Amino acid sequence: MSASPDTAASPVMTLDELREEFEFLGNWEDQCEFLIDVGMDLPKLPAEDKNEQTRVHGCQSLVWLTVDEADGRLKISAESDAMIVNGLIAVLLATFDRQTPEDALAVDVEEVFSSLGLDEHLSSARKSGLSGMVQRIRGEAARLRVEDAE
Repeated sequence: MSASPDTAASPVMTLDELREEFEFLGNWEDQCEFLIDVGMDLPKLPAEDKNEQTRVHGCQSLVWLTVDEADGRLKISAESDAMIVNGLIAVLLATFDRQTPEDALAVDVEEVFSSLGLDEHLSSARKSGLSGMVQRIRGEAARLRVEDAE
């Protein structure tokens, strides 16, 4: 799934643009370097958003993630103390940010990660942390969907 048409306001590339760049680069070393570069361009979280409540547990790195809603769409912000994880956050933003809660819950995350080769190249610890971030996003999307229905 691609990001919604409102990508001008998004701080990252679309999922299609990430796929194209990964395909162009071809090898994991260059793709990893690219992920690090993309992650370095992400906006930083405000200090008050880096707390135990926003921390994603299960990651080997420190990761803080917030999910809000604006105009019926998810607004995701996240930051890590690890450069490669910030790049993975960029992938998650391209996948989930600006989606409706329903669309976010319908994303085939395994297909997204597979299409980028992340399933082959990430260590089990990184995969576990990535899974923890996805679970947090999906949990918040489900909560927001229920709140919107009330």
